[in-house]
Amino acid sequence: MTVTEIFGRSDRFEDSVVTVGGRRIRVRIRRGTGVPLVLCNGIGAGLEVLDPFVAAADPEATIVRFDVPGTGGSPASPVPYGIPALACGLGRLLTDIGIGGVDVLGLSWGGALAQQFALQNPRRCRRLVLVATGTGALMVPGHPRVLAKMLTPRRFTDTGYAAAIAGELYGGTARHGGDDVARVFRKQSHAGSRIGYVHQLLAGALWTSLPVLPLIRQRTLIVAGTDDPIIPLLNAHIMNALLPHATLHVHPGGHIDMVTNATELAPAVTSFLTAP
Repeated sequence: MTVTEIFGRSDRFEDSVVTVGGRRIRVRIRRGTGVPLVLCNGIGAGLEVLDPFVAAADPEATIVRFDVPGTGGSPASPVPYGIPALACGLGRLLTDIGIGGVDVLGLSWGGALAQQFALQNPRRCRRLVLVATGTGALMVPGHPRVLAKMLTPRRFTDTGYAAAIAGELYGGTARHGGDDVARVFRKQSHAGSRIGYVHQLLAGALWTSLPVLPLIRQRTLIVAGTDDPIIPLLNAHIMNALLPHATLHVHPGGHIDMVTNATELAPAVTSFLTAP
């Protein structure tokens, strides 16, 4: 049986743990109106990392955040999983918390999950926002020196290390505020597990959307920075060319400016999602 355990509640936020397929998933919902927006986070990141975006987003919108297995407050899966299975689990999670049609935003690794969810749920997913992301295994990679720093979750547990590498790893506003990045990561209430991080790496390495992008029919906003060392801008142009209903929003920032510079970028997302 699927059980929802409510363990925290404020005026507009509700924290719970939902059991999906035998896995306990931590969920946070900001109650509002309109089509709910589901946020899919980057690799290794707990849901608190997206707090700046939530604060800058449409204040009336319902926003759903969750920790994938092995991140934040969700225990790691005992076995690896694929992106399609995770997308299926996300659908079951939304059903269990009483949410039907949604918009989905995916940041970095979460962009893979967002694309897969949109592909598997063409009627349930209304609009798609892809931020600092690409097409998975078949994409234009970042510099090997930068990608090597992505192989471990150390930046989430060692704030000094996070501050030291932030500029080189993320580019954009992170080049001038490594300590700000470290503070964002420090807000996570739970540290993810190493095995959970490995599972995310494997899931991303074995997945690509490149051959099926023309099948994703939802209106899509692609947000990409000109100074992104992890996902070069060329990937956004490729996706924009292959997605049938895409709009490309290019900004001068880096990989996580949607977090570190949310007040500048969130309005573009709000305008896209609220447009008729």
